Amino acid sequence: MKQLLYSVLALLFTPALVASEMPLNMTKGVTDISGQVYSLHMIILYICCAIGIVVFGVMIYAMINHRKSKGAVAANFHESTKVEILWTVVPFIILIGMAIPATKTLIAMEDPSDADLTIKVTGSQWKWHYSYFDKDISFFSLLSTPRDQIEGNATKGENYLLEVDKPLVLPINRKVRFLMTSEDVIHSWWVPAFAVKKDANPGFINEAWTKIDKPGIYRGQCAELCGKDHGFMPIVVEALSEEDFDAWLIAQQQEASNAAAAAQAALSQTLTMEELMAQGEQVYMARCAACHQPNGAGLPGVFPSLIGSPMIKGAVAGHIDIVVNGKPGTAMQAFSQQLTATEIAAVVTFERNAWGNDSGEMVQASDIKQDTTTSVTSSEPTATISTPTPAATSTEVKRDKKLEAQASINVANDIASAPLNDLAMNQLITIGEKVYLAQCAACHQANGSGLPPAFPSLIGSPVINGPIADHLDIVINGKPGTAMQAFGKLLTPQELAAVVTYERNAWGNNSGDAVQATDVDGHAK
Repeated sequence: MKQLLYSVLALLFTPALVASEMPLNMTKGVTDISGQVYSLHMIILYICCAIGIVVFGVMIYAMINHRKSKGAVAANFHESTKVEILWTVVPFIILIGMAIPATKTLIAMEDPSDADLTIKVTGSQWKWHYSYFDKDISFFSLLSTPRDQIEGNATKGENYLLEVDKPLVLPINRKVRFLMTSEDVIHSWWVPAFAVKKDANPGFINEAWTKIDKPGIYRGQCAELCGKDHGFMPIVVEALSEEDFDAWLIAQQQEASNAAAAAQAALSQTLTMEELMAQGEQVYMARCAACHQPNGAGLPGVFPSLIGSPMIKGAVAGHIDIVVNGKPGTAMQAFSQQLTATEIAAVVTFERNAWGNDSGEMVQASDIKQDTTTSVTSSEPTATISTPTPAATSTEVKRDKKLEAQASINVANDIASAPLNDLAMNQLITIGEKVYLAQCAACHQANGSGLPPAFPSLIGSPVINGPIADHLDIVINGKPGTAMQAFGKLLTPQELAAVVTYERNAWGNNSGDAVQATDVDGHAK
């Protein structure tokens, strides 16, 4: 009997001693929450093992010692009150024992309050976009595994399909709050080492948080079946010491400033066809090949072929427009915020001259700048297109009818970039609605109802009913300690005035207040 008892105890406690060495067991991670999740996992595992040992032990004992060959006679009884009470109370106690630690862990996992840093994570097919609130830092993170490895033409690397061109950088020992959303379909941001797995739903904001204990590089991936390249959407997080992270922030802000200056300088540069094709191929393979395929053939019925397509054969301005602004209702994204003017010019040039298209047309960064800023007051908007021959470089190509129609729809954009003149209420509302849907609706919802308590409703709220100056202040400067970021550097005075006017008059607010760009300009000063 003693030997049986020792065997049972060994079975119960041996897993606890070697659990961390088991290759198939859950890992502990590098955060306090991941440690709690690991402990909860082991508690439940031990309870399940104990139940299994007891139940199967009793069954095996009964089969061996009460078999027919030993002359055992089955007992004849039923409706034992004691047994009924026993098998009701014991499972109830077990469930309570499991529920208490599970509830504590779940509550801790859902408490993102008092965060030191807030990051908005936006998923799209098939990349992640990270935006650091109040830091003026945002970037896209894309798969960096070489195409040769994916196609089986090269040996797969150590971090195959789990490597990116630009990782998310976080500090250790600081609470980081994540706001998850999506631009298209449902994605899921999952980093096992942090015990963070949260869905990113289009039109909604989900919250999660982490506090990393030690520096290192941690990898994860999208955990929601999000389409064709679901398996090509990795997550890489680089955790730095607090001092190194602060230095990284300064370096990133300086890099952003230098990049802006370089992009501006590039507008006056003229690249050769060889330079455009080389850069365009790199951009295409990184950004476009996932859908349109490396050979430009696309996936008929899903992603159109670029070989001799109407877009390639059509006006260059139309080609530029669809790359810059995307195509609503399709998977074609807008790359105006993802690529520089030089990169857009290069990839358009590449697409128009690769795979036998051979149009001979060259697009320069200045063409992209002109294309995106052409005034809609002109009856015949044009875009200058560079080609190898001198005669062609001095010509102007008319936009097609599709672009003219699009230009008439986007009158609000040009009003928004106009001087600080007074606009009529209907003009302010038109511009304000567009700005609101692009910048604010992800948090406060398209109907202004918000997602209380994380994102307050704007319908009859104290901000809306209060002084205009206070409303402007929170939009321009944000609100520390909340997810409300500062839009003073993200929007023009005209856009700020319009969105404040819209919020004060939409959804039944009807304040009648009309805020002008001059009010914003005066407020900022």
